[in-house]
Amino acid sequence: MTLYISHKSFSYKYLTLLLKIQPLQKYSNMKGTTRIKYPSSEKVYTQGTLHPEIKVAMRQVTLTPTVTKDADGQKLFSENRPVMIYDTSGPYSDPTCETDLKKGLPRLREPWIKQRGDVEKLKDYSSEYCRERMSNHALDYLRFSHTTLPYKALPGKSITQMAYAKMGIITPEMEYVAIRENMNCADLGITTHITPEFVRQEIAEGRAVIPANINHPEAEPMIIGRNFLVKINTNIGNSATTSSIEEEVEKAIWSCKWGGDTLMDLSTGENIHETREWIVRNCPVPVGTVPMYQAMEKVKGVAKDLTWELYRDTLIEQCEQGVDYFTIHCGIRRKNIHLSQGRMTGMVSRGGSIISEWCLQNDKESFLYEHFDDICDICGQYDVAISLGDGLRPGSIHDANDAAQFAELDTMGELVKRAWAKNVQAFIEGPGHVPMHKIRENMERQIEKCHNAPFYTLGPLVTDIAPGYDHITSAIGAAQIAWLGTAMLCYVTPKEHLALPNRDDVRTGVVTYKLAAHAADLAKGHPGAQIRDNALSKARYEFRWKDQFNLSLDPDLALQYYKEAHYENGNFCTMCGPNFCAMRISHRLKDCKE
Repeated sequence: MTLYISHKSFSYKYLTLLLKIQPLQKYSNMKGTTRIKYPSSEKVYTQGTLHPEIKVAMRQVTLTPTVTKDADGQKLFSENRPVMIYDTSGPYSDPTCETDLKKGLPRLREPWIKQRGDVEKLKDYSSEYCRERMSNHALDYLRFSHTTLPYKALPGKSITQMAYAKMGIITPEMEYVAIRENMNCADLGITTHITPEFVRQEIAEGRAVIPANINHPEAEPMIIGRNFLVKINTNIGNSATTSSIEEEVEKAIWSCKWGGDTLMDLSTGENIHETREWIVRNCPVPVGTVPMYQAMEKVKGVAKDLTWELYRDTLIEQCEQGVDYFTIHCGIRRKNIHLSQGRMTGMVSRGGSIISEWCLQNDKESFLYEHFDDICDICGQYDVAISLGDGLRPGSIHDANDAAQFAELDTMGELVKRAWAKNVQAFIEGPGHVPMHKIRENMERQIEKCHNAPFYTLGPLVTDIAPGYDHITSAIGAAQIAWLGTAMLCYVTPKEHLALPNRDDVRTGVVTYKLAAHAADLAKGHPGAQIRDNALSKARYEFRWKDQFNLSLDPDLALQYYKEAHYENGNFCTMCGPNFCAMRISHRLKDCKE
């Protein structure tokens, strides 16, 4: 493999200005480039071997040298090897790539998709609702104008990553994620089990998912599975009371900067279709949605008026826009809804409560469950993964691991096998609110009942008494359940249970969950997981402050706290001072004779 370096590292004097994204303009005037900058970093690319056309983006952090002194007191400099970091920022951090929000990101995967010869470009949109929106010129002022007609599988063709994997085909997407997971382990002499063939096997068996809609070619391939790096999802989206298109686009890019691996647009307010188009076209990571939210908007919030036909049209609309995975609450059965009624907090899932209300008001089985095979057929034509939503997840630790939660989980186990039979990628959503002593049971039951499908959990929150700090109480649970096998964590912000998060909340939530995910990767022994920790610890011991900041999850905040102490470049910090710094004393011990 060949390593390509596209630009030089940034000067440290600009550190206080780094980690900031140029503010977005009103969507009707979005223009210019949007840049993501990291301190002392270079955008580098590793070329594929099986597929030489792929170049996998990574971030390389340049370190300062270690300074020692010889017997005469002369300074000696020893170079420290750069550290490679998994990069989710896409083209925004590559100064050689022009990024224009009005045009969207480069369509990275489009050549790979077309070369397979099993898709066609449609002559028009298949969704009736989409055609209506596109023909409504009153919406022109907020519409993303560089749309292209969607792709769809040719009749009789199975185009999902799972289908290819079952056929023994290693796609460019599979090699891409293998390289991405390993980073530069080979160069460092670290043995790794993650080969392109291993990726293929994991996808074929349903133990891993590459969310990769053929209509979102802008997304860089990533993988979700317990034998890979723990991933995190970021939730954004407008509501009926707050936020706008430009704010949601800004939050999406902001999430990618701090390390969000996937993004869910959970918009429930106005102009959901247009908001999602702007996000998808400018997002380098997979995008998920809960289609039920938009379906509810179409029926003005009246659950009883929902129909399968309307929901089906919504699925197709979003498939052709490029949504990579759907959260669908297919696991709620009419017969199990009553199990939630004795709970302290009832139902806390929006999608779950909507379909439950529909079942009770119409006295029918859920149309999501009854039409699950149809849902799979639709998703399979675009390679959209299904995230089986936990509509009966516990909303309090009192309700954790109850009959309602586990009844739904059992149904998900049935449904995931039906999805795999149709070569549709699928994963399972999990709780919720669970005290620490009940977390293991969730993971073990999910593995047993859901046949090793990837687990995707919200936290869980391990206590209910911390409004304003729920990103912390949930990260405690997230780290534990990820160590036990959860493949992806859904982040929680400080605003959870209180308000719609803003940009700063997104940053806090993402960084907190990257911490939880990384802690789990260390505990699991993921290849190369400890490289960054060792580099930062060495920098700390050698009082290389710049490197400490630059290697941290949040360099900006680390630098801020350091500068607030009003003491710079000393061999100690203000917590211990010059006389009580253990590391400084430790250095002196080297010169002491036994």
